[in-house]
Amino acid sequence: MATQIPVDPTLTSANTLKLENTHNRDVLIAIEKKYQKEWQKNKIFESDAPTTTEIPFDSVPAAEIREKYPKYFGTFAYPYMNGALHAGHSFTVSKVEFTAGFNRLTGKRVLFPLGFHCTGMPIKACADKLVEDVKKFGQNFERFHGEEDAAAPESNGAAVAPTQGVNVKDDLTKFKSKKGKQAAKTVKANYQFQTMLAMGIPREEIHKFADANYWLEYFPPICQQDLIDFGARIDWRRKFVTTDANPYYDAFVRWQMNRLHELNKILYGKRYTIYSPKDGQPCMDHDRTKGEGVGPTEYTALKLKVKEWSPGAAKAVESKIPQDASVYFVPATLRPETMYGQVCCFVGPKINYGIFKVSEKEYYVVTKRAAWNMAFQGTFFEEEHFPRDQKELEPIVELPGSAFVGTLVNAPLSVHKEGVRILPMETVSATKGTGVVTSVPSDSPDDFATVRELAKKAEFYGIQKEWAELEIIPIIDTPAYGNLAAKYLVETKKIQSPKDTTLLAEAKDLAYKEGFYNGTMLVGEFKGEKVTDAKEKVRNSLIASGEAFPFADPSAEVISRSGDECVVADIPQWFLNYGENDKEWQQTVLDYVKDKNGLETYTHETENQFVANLEWLNQWACARTYGLGSKLPWDPSFLVESLSDSTIYMSYYTVAHFLHGDKFGKTPGLLNIKAEQMTDDVWDYIFTRTNDVKKVSESTKISVADLQTMRRSFEYWYPLDLRSSGKDLIPNHLTFFLYIHLALFPREYWPRSVRSNGHLLLNGEKMSKSTGNFLTLSQAVKKFGADATRIALADAGDGMEDANFEEKGANAAIMRMYVLKEWIEDTLKDEGLRKTQGEVIWDQLFEDEMNLLVHEAYHHYSDTNYKLALKSALYDFQSARDFYREACLSSGIPLSRPLILRYVELQCLLISTIAPHWAEYIWLEVLHKDQSIQLAHWPTDVPDADPSLTAAREYVKTTSSNITSAEAQAAKRMAKGKAVVFDPRKPKHITIFVASRFPEWQDKYVDLVRSMLEEATLDDDKALNASVAKVGKGPEMKKAMPFVQGLKKRLVVNKESPAAVFERKLPFDEVHVLTEMRKGLMKSSGCKDVKVVSVTDENRQSLPHTAESAVPGQPTFLFENVE
Repeated sequence: MATQIPVDPTLTSANTLKLENTHNRDVLIAIEKKYQKEWQKNKIFESDAPTTTEIPFDSVPAAEIREKYPKYFGTFAYPYMNGALHAGHSFTVSKVEFTAGFNRLTGKRVLFPLGFHCTGMPIKACADKLVEDVKKFGQNFERFHGEEDAAAPESNGAAVAPTQGVNVKDDLTKFKSKKGKQAAKTVKANYQFQTMLAMGIPREEIHKFADANYWLEYFPPICQQDLIDFGARIDWRRKFVTTDANPYYDAFVRWQMNRLHELNKILYGKRYTIYSPKDGQPCMDHDRTKGEGVGPTEYTALKLKVKEWSPGAAKAVESKIPQDASVYFVPATLRPETMYGQVCCFVGPKINYGIFKVSEKEYYVVTKRAAWNMAFQGTFFEEEHFPRDQKELEPIVELPGSAFVGTLVNAPLSVHKEGVRILPMETVSATKGTGVVTSVPSDSPDDFATVRELAKKAEFYGIQKEWAELEIIPIIDTPAYGNLAAKYLVETKKIQSPKDTTLLAEAKDLAYKEGFYNGTMLVGEFKGEKVTDAKEKVRNSLIASGEAFPFADPSAEVISRSGDECVVADIPQWFLNYGENDKEWQQTVLDYVKDKNGLETYTHETENQFVANLEWLNQWACARTYGLGSKLPWDPSFLVESLSDSTIYMSYYTVAHFLHGDKFGKTPGLLNIKAEQMTDDVWDYIFTRTNDVKKVSESTKISVADLQTMRRSFEYWYPLDLRSSGKDLIPNHLTFFLYIHLALFPREYWPRSVRSNGHLLLNGEKMSKSTGNFLTLSQAVKKFGADATRIALADAGDGMEDANFEEKGANAAIMRMYVLKEWIEDTLKDEGLRKTQGEVIWDQLFEDEMNLLVHEAYHHYSDTNYKLALKSALYDFQSARDFYREACLSSGIPLSRPLILRYVELQCLLISTIAPHWAEYIWLEVLHKDQSIQLAHWPTDVPDADPSLTAAREYVKTTSSNITSAEAQAAKRMAKGKAVVFDPRKPKHITIFVASRFPEWQDKYVDLVRSMLEEATLDDDKALNASVAKVGKGPEMKKAMPFVQGLKKRLVVNKESPAAVFERKLPFDEVHVLTEMRKGLMKSSGCKDVKVVSVTDENRQSLPHTAESAVPGQPTFLFENVE
């Protein structure tokens, strides 16, 4: 799969945003680097359970300890170590990172650990390719000469760690080789070493990666540094690599597999699985470069024996096949119960078919692809002699489908005993099933439409008309569509031809569902039975009679990491018995996901996907023979596959630092325990499966105190509070994660929540190296700095839909945070600030808005809605400051120093979750706090917002906006030559009219709403409208209905108290507020004066007509020019 690939790794991001002036960014990055070093030096993110010295072991239940010392434990899927982390990883990381930061603020002990996943095929496959590259071209590939060496084996080397919240295309670039400087720096990616060059690895170092273990040395430190540069709050003491490269983790995996085996959760038997012929082993999800989530589709393969060859085929097979041999066309069907209605058999006229030898007396006609699948299902080869190359399975004869048209075959079960014909069908797929399709037009809309078309245009298709006119008999009766469902649906949907693919797809779906769920058999051995009961019986009968055999096919294309197209193999293997074969286990997990007190999934979509997958997922091969990993304890010829050794490793984090001091387990951990001491009995004790600590201590020579220390750590940190992952892992990893946790741990320690996110777009487009629209995490942080990157990630989105990392947003965040830093520093140096607080209305309104936003941000952080939290904690918080600053400036009042200090402190605390470096700088170097903001707590001295102040603030903003808009409208009218009541360019003043009471006409409607509320009939819109019609008359009705609906909304929707609604008084002094606004309004509007006039019953008639419209809270105003 050679593709164009940039030798220069910077070209993969060539089409991303270019930054012009980086001064502000560089200032912020310098701050970030300073505090990252401080945090690592001070081990600020290392967190531990209460020791057994603090709380003696077994003195209180574990749940009480967790309650007394609240904790939060969050993880994301450990990244695969075959490349650098990309921005998609960082999006998933950010969800745990923000949650960790917020929970630290709430006073909890927080654990956020990370390991490095190395199990499986990808690393080994890439290393093996490099072995061949070095053999062919030399250690530094000096014998490679570009285009002349372009012909090479297909390669699927992966350049970045796989699938965490982003779609990265398999082909690394699609640059044209002769267009521009960028394209000139690309080569065809035929070889693994070229992929390594694209990753930025020096040519002279690439040969080291031919040793698979070198990948484990090289990439984990890069991953760790990238996350430190990102500001991640990770406890790095607990890091580890998977596979037997770490003997402690290896022991943990062996324990896990042993216990599952003992519980009969791991079984051995023959079953269909996706299989890589090249690797000679099953190819599971993370062993693939294409086709993750694809599984086998099981068919019934019918044997339609040739009775009479078409002339073209007869000539081709003459002398190639023995006269007494049987040749079968082999269609694969999902509906064996319909075979009674076969009237013909279709082939694709332009598809090539082979006649393959099964035995001396038996041959099959299928596509090469189908025969290759059958080769791994016992048809052409025995299991111990499975082929590795398709050259080992050549057809005896190969012909296009058109050559077979007219051949007469015997169709098992068909009522047409004299035989049916092979006919052409343009829509037959060569990449699905066997490429041979039997036709049942009674129940298949596609078949009905095609047979009808063939009969109409027999001459055009080169067939005899009668071949397509065999009687279509009813075989299944359905309540909805009668006993010829296909005919009914084709005619009622007005499907004209086989080219009406959309309508045919709809009809096919309807016919299948109705036939299967509600149909009754009309013919055959199982006549009168429900289709749901008869289907499997018909299939078994056909197989038992030798007229059919089981066949399976990948449901979509699957390409392995070794670069070959996978098949379905029927082989004996070790498998986890997920799904309906262990009903009790399946139901336990389903119940936990659905239980409102069970697993928290944050969105209904995540829960629904879990439920659908749990109902669908079946047995899963958990072992392989090639790659990296831990050996299966009872059968060491197998390795545990990568999705089966990574289900409960979160529990390993709780004790990792006690066991080893480095990721490989080469140096001892805090308890100086040797790997060989970590027996299954030790793990059982740690994970609360057994309680006899003395027995375990005696058998392993691990002290009782050390065993209790490890168990305390597990019992404290578990259950896992948050598992963050891309939604693409729900079908495999996340579902396995639930299955195994629920099988091995007591209910108290089952995972509490899973938060799944969508993929990450970059600038509104899919991330792709081929288009230059790609960023690694390191590139993003170097380009924008950590905090700006984190702000853009928080702003990207929180749901299951794809999120968008907007580079312009990250760039804008640089400016925002730099300017805010400068403003804070400059403002606090200002000696002219007021030393008092609260004596002016603007102080009161500002403080109240800050209080409101503190509570709002807390709510959003608690719900893990980080986009909304960012809005409240930064954007709206800064807008509140802007409003205060402008109000004071317009009024000629200095800002209050105490209030600005309060603002700065709250701003630091609110944004520290998302932008911790900026917050740390202001916290320590501007506010001069005595310890890191990472150790600070969320402000608890913040009162609820005052409704009267909130209402007054909204009144100020609305009134100011209305006055400014009115002036702007006048200017627009003048520009268009229209008449205006004043000239906004000339000197002017404003008169603001304030009503002292509500209009009398509203009183009766207030009484009406009060009465209906008391009678509990306010929700009845029909009754409400009728009552309003009785009370109101004439023109008043136009005002009455909106007024009544407004009252209803306040009561029913806004849940305001009836007393507040019916009292009909503003919660603030309107005249006082407007008086305070005078100076600001004069400045913003350029008016000479602003007058505030109270409108009363006494003066109403003497005032301009605009005063008539004023109501409390909604003043009117009049601009007038003055000399």
